[in-house]
Amino acid sequence: MLTKWGIAAGLVVAGITIVGQPTFSPPPNAPTFDFPLPTPGQPTGGPIIVPQPPTGEVRPTRPPGVPVVLPRSVNIQLKLERDGSVSVVEQVIVQAKSTMTRTAPLRVGDRVFTVSDPKVDGNGTASVTGDQLVIKLGEGASTVSYKLDGAIADLGDRLQFRWQVASGWDTKLVFLRASLLTPKPGYDFVCLAGAPNTEERCDSAVTDAAGILRVLHSDLDTGARVDVTATLDAGLVPATAKFDSGVAGTGPFALTPLSGGGLGLVLLLLIGGFAVVLTARGRDTRALAAEGAPVDVLVGQGERVVFASPDGILPGQAGTVIDERVDPRDLTATVIDLAVRNYLWITEAGPDWQIVRRNAPDDALTAYERAVYDALLPEGTDAVTVSALRSTPPRVAGAQSAVYADAVSRSWLSRRPGGLGKVGIIGAAVAVVGAAVTVALALSGGPALLGVAVVIGGIGLLLGARLLPARTKRGGLLLQQVRGLHGYLRAARPDRVPVADREMVFSRSLPYAVALDETKQWLERNAQTMSAGLYWYAAQEPRFDPRRFADRFPALVDELDAVFGKR
Repeated sequence: MLTKWGIAAGLVVAGITIVGQPTFSPPPNAPTFDFPLPTPGQPTGGPIIVPQPPTGEVRPTRPPGVPVVLPRSVNIQLKLERDGSVSVVEQVIVQAKSTMTRTAPLRVGDRVFTVSDPKVDGNGTASVTGDQLVIKLGEGASTVSYKLDGAIADLGDRLQFRWQVASGWDTKLVFLRASLLTPKPGYDFVCLAGAPNTEERCDSAVTDAAGILRVLHSDLDTGARVDVTATLDAGLVPATAKFDSGVAGTGPFALTPLSGGGLGLVLLLLIGGFAVVLTARGRDTRALAAEGAPVDVLVGQGERVVFASPDGILPGQAGTVIDERVDPRDLTATVIDLAVRNYLWITEAGPDWQIVRRNAPDDALTAYERAVYDALLPEGTDAVTVSALRSTPPRVAGAQSAVYADAVSRSWLSRRPGGLGKVGIIGAAVAVVGAAVTVALALSGGPALLGVAVVIGGIGLLLGARLLPARTKRGGLLLQQVRGLHGYLRAARPDRVPVADREMVFSRSLPYAVALDETKQWLERNAQTMSAGLYWYAAQEPRFDPRRFADRFPALVDELDAVFGKR
């Protein structure tokens, strides 16, 4: 049998031709593939595994004394040192005009290996990156050397050597041979070749008279491994194997110092963001619970008195700042305010009311006021009845959006309530980018947990944005002023205002009373002072009746609320 194997091995080694390969001229010091095998009758230092030849094809032998250089071939020498480390030398032949890269995992299951002092004598580089040994070689012959730790495991009554002498090559290996030298001969050798977790045996694994294990294999597929194990006597060398069951295996989603640091940083940022959210919500809760200080909205101008709202806030904005919503009542208050400011005129028409265009919108109006104006009186329409508006309600979604946009632009709200806002949009974008980075790193074998950390950070921003109150710190201060305005409406006395200014002060205050749901109380206390009538509202009677106006006006407010509440 040994004679047959010697013939077969010689045929395999010598018969693999380089016909069809690019011209390849090895350097003078290129390794040869002379491989001593046991001969019949020669004693061996251990059991012999005699394989079948790789193919049944008979190939011509090489002339005596002529070495054969096979591109994409590897010759590996392993020496177990007395301290339990392994000295490794890999001689690699790279085909002309080509490259070869090995990305060897240093974690196999929960087994952890360590490679130190990687060097290349030739055309290439070797380095340890994370949990991988990366060898990159150019054309020609190169020798790679490194120190391996973690190959010896303690099994109690014996030791076990294990190392994947070949793994992670980005090209098919035409021929591989390896030798393992130990201080004392080993036994129970196992050599597996092929894809990870497969049980296919190597072409040959034999021990010679000196107890050296010699492995030979041909045609190793791209990415496949040659996994060698050997049993040694207990106490022969120190056990060096390391196991880390706390790490979820290997691969791009393994927890490494780099990915762990990224996850830790994101955790700190999330804790900080949570503190910011709690602070903002606490501030907003206090603003809602606090009583508004009285605000004097009557401003003297010489002997005259005028009405001035706090921070110039308009009636439609006041209600939005209080409840963070654009209600139909806010739009109704805007219509009354437009009439008070001479853009519209309201006249009674029997049980109905008519809204008439008085002045066209100009630059003094905000975007949301113009939107309300155009919703009631589109271009070409000079008048409309409230009953007509109820039967065909105007579209007010644009006006509502404009109110929110206006409040955000004035920094009273950070976003439209229920919307994402700038922080939420950034968070969503970060999460999408993180997902893309995760996929890219996973496909390339990189630390994909870093991408997961980015995704978590983006989702944290997104959720934090939704938990933040829409009302800003400035909006909270304005809320207190609006409550002070509400207090003025409840306590205002007509005798504080000169007779000549009462109509104007009453009219300018009324839209705010509408917005803050103080209409009836305000009319009861102040309508009687308007006996001369109102410049923006026409009643049916020849003589203006303040009491009748106080009865009719709330009905107008309710009708307009119904108009804006339908859309």
